[in-house]
Amino acid sequence: MTRLTVLLNRGGGAVQAHPDVGNDVAEALRAVGLEAEVELIAAGDCARRCRAISERGDELLVVGGGDGTISSAASALAGTKTVLGILPLGTLNHFARDLGIPDKLDEAAKLIASKATRDVDIGQMNDRTFINNSAIGLYPLMVLDRDLQQKKLGRSKRLAMIVASVRMLARFGQQRLTLTVNDEKELVDTPLLFVGNNEYRLDLGAPGQRESLDGGVLSVFVMRKKTRRGFIAAGIRALFNRERDDDMVRLEHVERLKVASHRSALAVSLDGEVVGVAPPLHYGIRKKALRVIAP
Repeated sequence: MTRLTVLLNRGGGAVQAHPDVGNDVAEALRAVGLEAEVELIAAGDCARRCRAISERGDELLVVGGGDGTISSAASALAGTKTVLGILPLGTLNHFARDLGIPDKLDEAAKLIASKATRDVDIGQMNDRTFINNSAIGLYPLMVLDRDLQQKKLGRSKRLAMIVASVRMLARFGQQRLTLTVNDEKELVDTPLLFVGNNEYRLDLGAPGQRESLDGGVLSVFVMRKKTRRGFIAAGIRALFNRERDDDMVRLEHVERLKVASHRSALAVSLDGEVVGVAPPLHYGIRKKALRVIAP
């Protein structure tokens, strides 16, 4: 049998809900001819362990968890010869979904055993990477509120995010940003700047999904200056593909984006993690930098 290492986020939803998931993963992989050494690790140790495993020469590394865990793994494995196999075991698995990776464990194991590989893009902001998206404005504030509720009140991620969304509307505001898109500069006042790894859909048919992860472009949306009521209405219109010219503006063919601000630091979300970064922010796309197991 082929041997490989599997890293599981012990703080992830699947591991906490099913303490024996490590054994289930090993059994599912054994059934398709893969002998797995399963490690339960802390989320903060994921990138370090991935780098160590890649540096010792492993051709394949399997990581199980949600988008945050997979993002950490991708940041360590991008540009290396180690292929990333993904087990979607988180609350949200957007990257795996957009890659077409099955969410059932036995089917995901069969895919890993097939060793079908694809080279996909990852986004970059300064020296940090992201597999899904980054945002400036209201969304990072919601994430901070959500995480605080989870820590102090023990709320689920979904409930905490609903509460955070309501609170966000109470402190609704704009940010003044100077955007340099490729080589064109523009001053904007916006409650939300969204930067995605490849093109995101906003229509009702598949909101928040991507049809490609190797298109080599950033998906950049700027929400026009809004009142609180206008912000809510614009969000509803976007879902039903009824956007107006004064709603969310998509910037086309973006490969490089510079974001400047008069503020000394900006709260920026990267795949659900919020960091404080001193501007300017430099966004780019690392084309086909990550090799993954995917159909």
